[in-house]
Amino acid sequence: MAVFKVDTSTAFVFVAVPPAPKVANRQTGEIAIDRETNARLVTIGLTIADEGEANLYTVSVPETGVSEGLSVGMPVAVTGLKARDWENEFNGQKRHGISFRAAAVTSLVPVQG
Repeated sequence: MAVFKVDTSTAFVFVAVPPAPKVANRQTGEIAIDRETNARLVTIGLTIADEGEANLYTVSVPETGVSEGLSVGMPVAVTGLKARDWENEFNGQKRHGISFRAAAVTSLVPVQG
């Protein structure tokens, strides 16, 4: 399957859906694990706005690469965003789509302290 880098350097990116554990198996509740870092995976809904257009993307990120306290509307930086096409067959039906993965999603809001 093809993998493409996604350039967000000119985009405004903000949290649309806060981080939640990525479920690998809905029947058992097993949480997905990143094969490279061995960290738990989370999904984050990000709105990426650029050149007059905005879209919502569900992005998988290792839990270790996510800033604490991300909330809806918070501006973030996305590191290493990639898109990958996928295809599978379930119950005799072929499905396909694009999944998004990032190395990190970090807050652009200064930490108060």
